[in-house]
Amino acid sequence: MSPKTNTAKTAKSAGNKKTIRAGAEPQLHVLVFGKAGCDKCAILEKRLDQMLGKEEYSQFDKVKFDMESEEGLVEFCSLECMNPQRIPGFVVARRNQRSQLFEPLPRRPDLAAAGSDDLYGDARLHTWLGLQTDYSPQGGGVISPKMIAAVLREAKAWAAETHD
Repeated sequence: MSPKTNTAKTAKSAGNKKTIRAGAEPQLHVLVFGKAGCDKCAILEKRLDQMLGKEEYSQFDKVKFDMESEEGLVEFCSLECMNPQRIPGFVVARRNQRSQLFEPLPRRPDLAAAGSDDLYGDARLHTWLGLQTDYSPQGGGVISPKMIAAVLREAKAWAAETHD
């Protein structure tokens, strides 16, 4: 069973922030997990904000979960796929049209671009569509803009071909 969340409700709680765009409610959420005072968390958020500000990503919004808040930890744990020692990270979720809850998009290797395993390395999540920070020497502790863009493209492709 996939975890389901009403991020519109969750994001209003203390410690969690939601970026809301003007116009229609976005159908895809980027659930970002980080904590205050974390430089790598701030870098990931800045990169996401820059990317999500572009028209091509208008169907996305960002929901930030503070790993130091109870609600952020509960949301993080409900995913059952991210390593708490590898934050920051993010998962893409889609609005279920029937329930109106947001559900994480399952990883779909068939939608991944050729060569994406080389791009993502060990940062790619195994269950849901998303990334976590790879602090190994190979990963360098960086989630690059190319990696973020590739995940967002996969999410767009996934959402375009699936319906509730």
